Amino acid sequence: MLTSLPNLLTLSRIAAIPLLLILIYFDTPLLRWLALAGYVLACITDYFDGYLARHRNEVSPLGRFLDPIADKLLVASLIVMLVATQQIAGLLVIPAIIILAREILVSGLREYLAEIKVSVPVTALAKWKTTIQMLALGFLIVGDAGPAVIPVQFIGEAGLWIAGVLTAITGYDYLARGLKHMVGEESGSR
Repeated sequence: MLTSLPNLLTLSRIAAIPLLLILIYFDTPLLRWLALAGYVLACITDYFDGYLARHRNEVSPLGRFLDPIADKLLVASLIVMLVATQQIAGLLVIPAIIILAREILVSGLREYLAEIKVSVPVTALAKWKTTIQMLALGFLIVGDAGPAVIPVQFIGEAGLWIAGVLTAITGYDYLARGLKHMVGEESGSR
């Protein structure tokens, strides 16, 4: 149901994306901190939409469809905007590309696996990857607008590299597990 609280939280995450991008684009210290506040709220909704859906018995096909899309739209949009504003630049583009490539790969693989009624569960390492990625993006949103005594940009960059490595590992793992099902499906259909 579209108007359930969990689905409204997911939709609010999608609706927040344009505002976050505008705040980052106009790049003043105040706007960066406002973008961080909005991003933190979006990340919190990512946790609570699933939690509330399970605990209120409001898990729905629409929610299962929208939640990963909202996550991917948020991450991909922020990465592209941070590249456009040079918060992600130089070699730091490498983990950004790895993260975007995995998002596309996993989306396609999930779509295929759903057709053959297979679900590949999320691993603990993938959850760590997501957490580190969220933290890194938060630090990068603030960037040089952070306190001078804390190397905010450096922490964000280091976090993005760590997230990039974990993304490559979890992406490979997800692909390998998905391919097992694909190969099994092909050999079963012959």
